Amino acid sequence: MKQLKLKDTQNTLRNRFLKLGVKMIGPETVFFSKDTKIGKNVTIEPYVVFGTKVKIGNNVTIKSFSYLENCKVENKVDIGPYARIRPGTVLKEGSKVGNFVEIKKSILGKKSKANHLTYIGDSLIGKSVNIGAGTITCNYDGVKKSKTKIKDNVFIGSNSALVAPITIDENSVIGAGSVITKNVRKKSLALTRSLQTEIRNYKKKKK
Repeated sequence: MKQLKLKDTQNTLRNRFLKLGVKMIGPETVFFSKDTKIGKNVTIEPYVVFGTKVKIGNNVTIKSFSYLENCKVENKVDIGPYARIRPGTVLKEGSKVGNFVEIKKSILGKKSKANHLTYIGDSLIGKSVNIGAGTITCNYDGVKKSKTKIKDNVFIGSNSALVAPITIDENSVIGAGSVITKNVRKKSLALTRSLQTEIRNYKKKKK
């Protein structure tokens, strides 16, 4: 009986959003909360789940297998596929969150991008920031959470670890594969990288 009631509730919510103009490719695979709010010209691909307290602006696309909870998504934002938007997150206008990206208790600024394989937690990210694939904010030391601040027009190279608390000032670049533990000044290149070793004419050991 309870299962039927839940199914009826979801069908009612789906029909309501369809009537409001929300585009759903597979409505039967999308799950809403009773307090979900969605603006105009929004497209939702199959297998998207909305937890409680989600507010979606206009001209937003949410791609398949994404999960959103207690977050605000402004206008012209692209999300997913396979994105997890956790509580306390704000995605500003024109920002992009790609596949296998998790964001928690953070602000992603206007036209900023985190397109692949990234974790952003307890962070304040400015405008037009590019977060490279494999980047993580190391926000928890086992005792407390610390904040990461990334200012406008920063480029974070792939596979970087940003150890909070840390501030990366505007127009800076973080070299790929870096572990950044200190603040970075504006218009700077910061990188940490060991020297590459090459052994010529190397022969593998035989079993």
